[in-house]
Amino acid sequence: MSGEVENADTSGASTSPLTHFGAEVRLERERLGMSRAELGKEACCGYSLVAKIESGDRVPALDFAETCDRVFPHAGGRFVRLWPLALRYAFPPWFRRYVELEWSATVIRMFHPLLLPGLVQTEAYAREILRTGRPTRLDDLVTARMERQRILTREVPPRLWIILDEGVLRRAVGGAAVMREQLRRLRALADSPPHVVQVIPRSIAAYPGSGAPFGLLSFGEGPDVVHVDGFPKGYVLAEPGDVAAAATAYDLLTAVALPPDESAPLIDAVLKECFS
Repeated sequence: MSGEVENADTSGASTSPLTHFGAEVRLERERLGMSRAELGKEACCGYSLVAKIESGDRVPALDFAETCDRVFPHAGGRFVRLWPLALRYAFPPWFRRYVELEWSATVIRMFHPLLLPGLVQTEAYAREILRTGRPTRLDDLVTARMERQRILTREVPPRLWIILDEGVLRRAVGGAAVMREQLRRLRALADSPPHVVQVIPRSIAAYPGSGAPFGLLSFGEGPDVVHVDGFPKGYVLAEPGDVAAAATAYDLLTAVALPPDESAPLIDAVLKECFS
């Protein structure tokens, strides 16, 4: 989803988890007598990024937290435990609850008529989308969006079902090179069970839910919820009537869209026609 475009509120209490994480990194690094450059080498990043994380000016990726736990003898897994809270504050306040729900979902169904959802965006595509909101902390928003995608690489990932308008495939976000990489990733997802990708062809002029992107989250226990993406912010719906209406709309979209074995060749055709 594209909802994180809004500038994050990073003032006051919002920065405290980042500041705390960074202070802990600096404490352990200095205790070990390690330079920022040396830590950066261990974490496959530069001196500058280590400095920004230590000062609370950048959100760390999970890989960085894992490196800290590996390198610092007294860490005891502390940095991986602190990381989710630090990451949470990279998202706008209104989006944080959705991310928590997304992390625990077993099935994620998404529809988008305009853009690739954030869960499947490449870093370059995400950066182009997020920069349009002129955020003050673009790098943090990109990091946060990429880290959300870790749910798809878990040992038991959620089942992801995506329905897109064909125009999404043809909209040149960031130029041909960015779109080639992005459509190749989408194509790989389409070939990766248990995930499903369907495309609504441009010959279909109108269809249910064509006005706004939305998603349905299902869980091992508890009722489904709906997330509606919008401006200036998205929102989560849990009322049974709203969830039922969204589920009906999604069922109708699956009927209108091309089946998966026809959607994949369409992605290939658009890739060749528009971005080769």
